[in-house]
Formats: sequence, structure tokens, C-alpha cells
Amino acid sequence: MSKIAVLTTGGTIAMAEDEHTGSVRPAGAESLRPVLPTIARYAEVEMEHVANLPSPHMTPSVMYRISLRVAELLDREDVDGVVITHGTDTLEETAYYLDLVIASEKPVVITGAMRSQNELGADGPLNLVNAVRTAASPQARGKGTMVVFNDEIHAARWVIKTHTSNVATFRSPTHGPIGTLTKKEALFQQSFPRQHHFPHREPKDRIDLVKAAAGTDDLFIRASLEAGCGGLVIESLGQGNLPPSMLPGLKKALEQNIPIVLVSRCYNGFVEDTYGYEGGGKQLKDWGVIFSNGLNGQKARIQLMAALHISRDPVTLQQYFHEFRI
Repeated sequence: MSKIAVLTTGGTIAMAEDEHTGSVRPAGAESLRPVLPTIARYAEVEMEHVANLPSPHMTPSVMYRISLRVAELLDREDVDGVVITHGTDTLEETAYYLDLVIASEKPVVITGAMRSQNELGADGPLNLVNAVRTAASPQARGKGTMVVFNDEIHAARWVIKTHTSNVATFRSPTHGPIGTLTKKEALFQQSFPRQHHFPHREPKDRIDLVKAAAGTDDLFIRASLEAGCGGLVIESLGQGNLPPSMLPGLKKALEQNIPIVLVSRCYNGFVEDTYGYEGGGKQLKDWGVIFSNGLNGQKARIQLMAALHISRDPVTLQQYFHEFRI
């Protein structure tokens, strides 16, 4: 029988609803123990409490601390995989960070819950069981970090949270899930090449995320520069275009050798240097803006943090974002 390490970090899966006020508050990792007898049918489990954070409290530094413990566990010969329970709001960011820095062939699976443990239809217990089943599957090896939710298995690089409250919130636009959980097995339906990995170091640079909209100016870009940002990710319009009023701040950032990564605010498709008008993708590409191939803003931010440990050269960074094409 496989041995799976389960790390708890908090989130709704470890929370309970107050019957008087209706508010949902942390209840602690011990609340997950009732499901352990069911999990024991599929794997031997070693549970460890790492944090008890609502996911909006997650930071890149905490992600790094979690990743160090994951790496230690995966280095053990008796551990076949790691499952992490996590709040859903920032789950995709932690999952992608782990996918970028953990090089082990052993699986890492992240799960959580949309409903707290004492709410009607709580989804956490089944998600946790399915996460362990996935991590214990021999077919999970070599697939990097995965997210298991609502009977589906998603690749960390593709998955996003799409709904504020629905239990089927995690989706992989364009690509779909890489597998499903049946009553008998974790069934994988897609294969994909593993990515290269970045150095396993703590993210230090401040990377700001700026969203473009109709008529947006460069106020937030200039504010980021004044705050000492080490890089910027800009969610562009459509295929990779910006309002002309954002360009002065963007040009100033590039003159200061601040790397700028462009993504789309659309959750399907890729940014490309197609349009040649002012603020169009071709102009931005010619200026040295880095085009991210298919990542959303929050994941491009995580990747830029990791990539800056290797280089700050825009040409090199563009190569990293191209190689990590999804």
C-alpha cells in the first residue's frame, strides 16, 4: 500500500460554520481526522499540520515554506506522494508555484473545499479522499503538481478557480481536466510533457499585477514603480493590447529595466503580437514586453518571481515564458 503525506494549510476544508452567526471560521486540522478511516482503504497516511491560513492570507513566502517541506517528504523513500489541503482562493497560485520548483517524479496533489465541514453537502471529505487516491495512483507519477476537486484531476499549469461558491469551481479552460475519479480508480485521460524547473529559492521580488480596461491610464504602473517593484504583470485587453494612456508608464518601466510580462484578461487563448496600432501587441513586443503563453495574471506573476532568480534579461525571460508554454 502506498504511503501518502498529507499537509494541512488551512482553508474552508478546515473551517466550520457558526450556527448562530452564519460566519465561517477556522476549526483546525483535527477536524479532518474523521475521514482518515476512509482514506486508510486507499493508502497509509502521515498527516502534518503546516499552517492554518485562510487562503487570502497565503503569501509567496509561505508557499516557499510549504514547498521546502514537500521536497523533504518526497525525498523520503517511504513516501510515495504528497497531498496538501489549501484554501481555494489562492490554491491555483500555490499549485503552480509547486509545479515550477518541485522536480520529483512523485505526485503532489492539492485539494480543498467550497463548503465548510458542517455545511449541508460539504465537499471537503470526498475531495480529500480523492486527492489521496490520486496521489497513490502509479499513473500519477511524472505529472507534476495536480489539483483534485469535484471528481476531476487538473494540471496545476492549466487550472483556475472559475466560480465564487460552486463546488465545480476549478476548471481548465482550453485544455480540460487531465483525469477523473471513478469509483474504482483515478483515471488519467491526458498526457503532457513536464516543464523544466526553476531554482528552489524563496521569492523575494515584489511583482505587481495591473489590469487593463477601457480608458485605463498608467497610474497603477507609476505607483508600482514608486513602490519599488521588481517586475510587472499586465492583464491586457484581448489578444495582447493596451489603451494608449497606459503606454507612458509602461515605457518608463522598461527604461528602468523593469521586466513586464503581458497576459490577457481573457481566460482562453494566447497573447500575440498581431495588432500594429498604438498600444497594439506588435508595438509592445517591439518595445521588449514579455509575452506569456497562456498563463493568467496570477500564475504569470508566480512564474516571474521564480524566473528572476535566474535572469533579469528580457530576452532570456521571454525564452522562459515561451518554453513554459501551456
